[in-house]
Amino acid sequence: MSPFVALQYLLPHRLLSSLALRIARVRTPWFKNAMIRFIAERFGVDWSEAASSSLDDYPHFNAFFTRALKPGARVADAQADAILMPADGRISQCGPIRHGRMFQAKGIDFSAAELLADAELAKRFDGGVFATVYLSPRDYHRVHLPWSGRLLETRHVPGRLFSVGTSTVAQVPRVFARNERLVCLFETDFGPMAVVMVGALLVSGVETVWRGVEIPAYADRVVVRDYRDATDPVRLDRFSEMARFNYGSTVIVLLPPGAAALADTLVSEVPVRVGQLLARRLR
Repeated sequence: MSPFVALQYLLPHRLLSSLALRIARVRTPWFKNAMIRFIAERFGVDWSEAASSSLDDYPHFNAFFTRALKPGARVADAQADAILMPADGRISQCGPIRHGRMFQAKGIDFSAAELLADAELAKRFDGGVFATVYLSPRDYHRVHLPWSGRLLETRHVPGRLFSVGTSTVAQVPRVFARNERLVCLFETDFGPMAVVMVGALLVSGVETVWRGVEIPAYADRVVVRDYRDATDPVRLDRFSEMARFNYGSTVIVLLPPGAAALADTLVSEVPVRVGQLLARRLR
């Protein structure tokens, strides 16, 4: 195990992440501008896509991190059977959900029941497919819905906040099922669809379009919010924005058996963008 990964077992994850979130909201112009310039240059942010390239338009670093894009910078795959990529980034892993388990890295897998914090719900995805998308600091950090659906529930699952970078994912068992996360369950016309927003070290803020900030506060138990009988149901269209990371991390999409086939072009480490083909609907 590398020293960096070993150190993560000892670090006060939530304290460090809380400090990072506060720093990301400092409004002092010289400070926030210096942070924005450093990250933009260090990771090669493409300013030509941003709705604004002026630092003055971002009141703090987090506003830059969750920046909007110019109209047309991302478009949805036009094919009627296309289930869409939810985020910019790269594929960490993707493939079938076999016997309730999902591939993480060489020699490591984890269970859908652990990830979703619900064994009965996990059974509905057994035999289906999943895709894990890692967002780096340079990426657009808003998450879009792969297919039109009605929100059934969210499940805020407490946990650690390990990094989700390549080295950590390759060395920490079940990292996605250990980190703090928000499970969003949708009902679609092909069955259930889960979109899981996974937090990470220093980058653990999650916000949804229907409720606002979901994480933090951090949870000490699983918190379920049921939207099934809401007087104003949450219905979102394919490709519409559903959430954002206030600092970034990983999105995992789970689709049920027989509903979809993953795009042939998706392999580990391939770069992806919001709106491109994730999978083809089969029914």
